[in-house]
Amino acid sequence: MARMRIRPYHPDDEPAVIALWHSCALIVPQNNPLADIRRKILVSPDLFLVGILDSQLIATVMAGYEGHRGWINYLAVAPTHQRTGYGRQIMEYAERLLRDRGCPKINLQVRATNREVIDFYRRLGFAVDDVLSMGKRLVADEPYSGSI
Repeated sequence: MARMRIRPYHPDDEPAVIALWHSCALIVPQNNPLADIRRKILVSPDLFLVGILDSQLIATVMAGYEGHRGWINYLAVAPTHQRTGYGRQIMEYAERLLRDRGCPKINLQVRATNREVIDFYRRLGFAVDDVLSMGKRLVADEPYSGSI
């Protein structure tokens, strides 16, 4: 496996990031990727990471930490590069950044039907917490049209 270079997101990455998220089925109607990216670059932009292999963007992760828990969002690896260790590599990098900030625990959410991803996170040491995830939308994003 060639070593993937990991670096913070840059605005020029936007089209490739959104294309990657589409290819990984991470974009759902209630989440406008443009709005999500723009919000993230306002808060801890150094925790929005991309993975580059042979000048191609093949991986992303949005990490966050508010002083109590760390969060992982938009972990994605291009389908042609899945099951090669790149997901583990970018997660370990994000975990190191969170640990360096004093983060004691990472939370993430996975759709209960996404067995492959659940198994991936279990292999990384994550376990199911006996909690119910609840949400309340404060801003209704404009539907994503698919164009940038």
